[in-house]
Amino acid sequence: QATQAPPKPTVTLQPSWTQINIGETVTVRCVIQGGERARWTYEWRGGQKNIHETSSEYRISRLTESDGGEYSCRATRSSSWTEWSVSTTLRVTVHIKPTVTLQPPWPQIYSGETVTVRCEIQGGEGAQWTYEWRPVKLNTPPTSNEYRIITVTKSDSGGYSCRGKRSFSWTKWSDTLTVLSKPKAELRADRTAVPVGGSVTLTCSVNPSSSSSSSSGWKYYWYRYDRYYKLLTLRDAVFLSNGQISVSEGGYYRCRGGRGEHVYYTEDSESVRIDTTVSNRPVVTLYPNWSEIYRGETITVRCEIHGGDTEWDYEWETNSIRKPPNQNEYRIRSASSSNSGNYRCKGRMKSSQHNTTEWSDSVTLTVSDNKPRPVLTVSPSWLSPGASVTLNCEVEHQSAGWSFYWYKAVPDLKTYNYKSSSYELLPDGNGTAQDSYIIHGQTHTAGYVCRAGRGDPEYHTDHSQPKFVWSADVHSAASLTVSPDRVQHFTSDSVSLTCEGNFTEWRVRKFSEDGRLYSDCRRMTGSTCNINTSKSDTGVYWCESGSGEFISAVNITVQNDGNGPILVSPVHPVTEGASVSLSCSLKTQKILSNVFFYHNDKLIQNDTRGELKISAVSKSDEGFYKCQSSGRESAQSWMSVKVTGHSSSPVWLMVGLVCGVSLIIILLLLLYRCRQSK
Repeated sequence: QATQAPPKPTVTLQPSWTQINIGETVTVRCVIQGGERARWTYEWRGGQKNIHETSSEYRISRLTESDGGEYSCRATRSSSWTEWSVSTTLRVTVHIKPTVTLQPPWPQIYSGETVTVRCEIQGGEGAQWTYEWRPVKLNTPPTSNEYRIITVTKSDSGGYSCRGKRSFSWTKWSDTLTVLSKPKAELRADRTAVPVGGSVTLTCSVNPSSSSSSSSGWKYYWYRYDRYYKLLTLRDAVFLSNGQISVSEGGYYRCRGGRGEHVYYTEDSESVRIDTTVSNRPVVTLYPNWSEIYRGETITVRCEIHGGDTEWDYEWETNSIRKPPNQNEYRIRSASSSNSGNYRCKGRMKSSQHNTTEWSDSVTLTVSDNKPRPVLTVSPSWLSPGASVTLNCEVEHQSAGWSFYWYKAVPDLKTYNYKSSSYELLPDGNGTAQDSYIIHGQTHTAGYVCRAGRGDPEYHTDHSQPKFVWSADVHSAASLTVSPDRVQHFTSDSVSLTCEGNFTEWRVRKFSEDGRLYSDCRRMTGSTCNINTSKSDTGVYWCESGSGEFISAVNITVQNDGNGPILVSPVHPVTEGASVSLSCSLKTQKILSNVFFYHNDKLIQNDTRGELKISAVSKSDEGFYKCQSSGRESAQSWMSVKVTGHSSSPVWLMVGLVCGVSLIIILLLLLYRCRQSK
């Protein structure tokens, strides 16, 4: 029976990596399948040194480069040897890391350039290296350490890396090198227009954020458009440095970069327009030149360029929502707040589009969405029949070209409110230049309004609130009596107003502080109106006959401060020459002493009398009066003085009598002499 041959051993590595770094520990093991229990003696070969090991394992505790190689083993027992195992390769990775370099040594490579990619292994000089490249498409010979790309294309884009091998040792893989697409130059200008007598600096760069221009190898080329783009020379510009020039002529400029022995050019930059500034100075004007414009008004914003007869194209710059068209005049027919903003302009010569003015100073246009309402004042508001009254109309920004319109306010007889449709234009009151209007010989109570207008087409404000001129004693045969007979009253006082005169039907009307006319008194008994006073009862009251005539207006004021004083003053006008007494009273009916009395806000009495007596009233005593006691002040009330016709005084009667007697005596003497002569 034939003897069975021993099994063929296998060599394994622990760890089982085919490539292990220098300094690591590795175990090379000889394994005989099915012969584990037999007592074998082993023989090893491989590596770059002799192995004196007879066991099934060969342990290398600190791997060196010389430990790399092909390892195999065989075993024997009873003088019978197995076959040699198949070799297992142990590759040792050294710490050397190659570098991929470029020739020329630029940090980025762009499409279209010619470049050589080279694998350099520092510290491995003198060794016979073979090289491996990634990606494998390079298809270089195994001993070549460089790859020349004649014309880089997009297909060459990607990461390039390499490693080297000698014997059984491999270097690490190098870092990758990336090929980029073709770059585009970037042109920047420090200003867009050459100032008068100055220059503009242009800067050209290629991918400025990634590397400095000194290491990129770029040289820059400059062009100006003159029917075509022409390369600039030293006669055309001042070359400040590589990548920067100074120009003093307007036009379109562009640049590009180039590098390499066979010059590789970038794409051209975008064109930059540079203007030449002329000395003409534009000015923005507003017409009309008002500080504030109101919604709906017409305004013109105009760009005026002084000096020379040059024709211009215009450009506007504004922060308003609406931008003017490129014309010298922007007419806003119905202004709104969206037109508000700062406006400035500049001009460009039509004959030479690169010649431009500087920007004008900015002009601010303010448009208010609030329609203005003038305020009407009347002076005096209480007057004697036949006196003159002055109306004043005040508008915000009074000097801004306003003309004024004056109206008599006629109430709506149904609602007793005033509507603009019922305003009657006063004589010569249509668009006056003055903001005041005088009515001569006012003989009755009347309401007045005003409004203002300006511009072309004319813009009108709202009408003012009506203001009344109250005239007393228009009808001597009719009157309004008030009980108690005073202007001021406390809250919750019982006040009656009675109409008396030659009319069979009476109504009491009221004009309140908020400017509305109310209808009949709420508690009217016959011709008497009874009021239990509250703050809302403050106003002007008058009698109105059944035929609609206004008679005898009086002012009633209700004191809202329960602890404050009231001024006790007459309701009706005081006749000139008569005596009058004013006092200060509390709700407790107590007449106060140590009272301050004021006439038109001027202190006229301060003593213990507690009463202001005027023995013979004159027109100069007319006006507003108020009193003050213990730091509390009453409301002010108007006291009107009625001027009567001048009657003959006793002195003048005596003079007339003497003159008459003397004249009679003279006549009698003349008559006597005539008789004697006969």
